[in-house]
Amino acid sequence: MTTDPTATGRRGCRRGRGRVLARVLAPLLAALALIVLPGPGPGDGTADAASVCHGRPTRTYAFATGEVRVYRARHYVCAVTVAKRPGARRPMTVSLQPRGGRPAVKSGRFDRQAGPVTVHALNRCVRVYGAVAGKSTATGWILC
Repeated sequence: MTTDPTATGRRGCRRGRGRVLARVLAPLLAALALIVLPGPGPGDGTADAASVCHGRPTRTYAFATGEVRVYRARHYVCAVTVAKRPGARRPMTVSLQPRGGRPAVKSGRFDRQAGPVTVHALNRCVRVYGAVAGKSTATGWILC
């Protein structure tokens, strides 16, 4: 039995082409799957929602109708006032003042949170104020 050398050559060529296609198509198909397939939606994961402030959570000041959350990054401090019971719009305020500077204030009628406000506070103390529907909290100079 004799074999045709061109048939063997073709078979070898096709195998090489298949390997090249596999190397090229595999990453493309994986990238397409990441784009097209839906990821975990709301309520699917166990992690908490991402914060609106950058940095690590530093302090939380609770009061009757809500709380003020303070975050600190390297050069900045950020604060947000969060209502205890989200719902109807009501007056809310968050204020953050670095020592020797003007306060950054966000106030208005919100349903869940007021803020975020961010100030540059490298090596400076800050003062925090937060209010929800007439009840409030204020701090002295903190994060010194």
